[in-house]
Amino acid sequence: MNSLVNLAAAQGSPVQQIVETFGLNWWLFLSQCISFSLVAFLLHKFAYQPILAVLEERRAKIAQSIENAAKTQQQLEEAKKTSDEILAKASSEAQRMVDEARSAAKNFRDRQEQQAIADAEQIVLKAREASRLERDQLLSELRREVARLVVSTTAKVSGKVLTADDHKRLSEEASREIAA
Repeated sequence: MNSLVNLAAAQGSPVQQIVETFGLNWWLFLSQCISFSLVAFLLHKFAYQPILAVLEERRAKIAQSIENAAKTQQQLEEAKKTSDEILAKASSEAQRMVDEARSAAKNFRDRQEQQAIADAEQIVLKAREASRLERDQLLSELRREVARLVVSTTAKVSGKVLTADDHKRLSEEASREIAA
């Protein structure tokens, strides 16, 4: 800047001519530079940095939401796997009960064939009904658990408190998904 002032002081120099033509006032120019620097500093300190902080906070929330969604997906997969295991166990238990009933009917048929056939049919019907009831109960528990997980996950991901209507709607949607 000193070299600029020295150049301006030299007579007949191009800088001197520009200064005279445009009427450059060094004190006014210096005060405007100081004002600009002060405004730029204040904007950086009180506007730009808080905005960056808010953006970083949003990034963190989005990352947390994605992580929660992944955890929920994993829990849903685990719940489905568990329900499949329970259904397989109930089916094998029902099959075992049916097999036991048939075996008992076969042994009893040797002594009283007519009575054994009637008893075996009754046992098979009871086993199937018990299996159906147990399966229905397990499906009902599974639906409630999945609906609870969906409602909980939706509340966490959306970050808002869900209304009773929201709970009901999400529970019905989850039940339909499981039934399909």
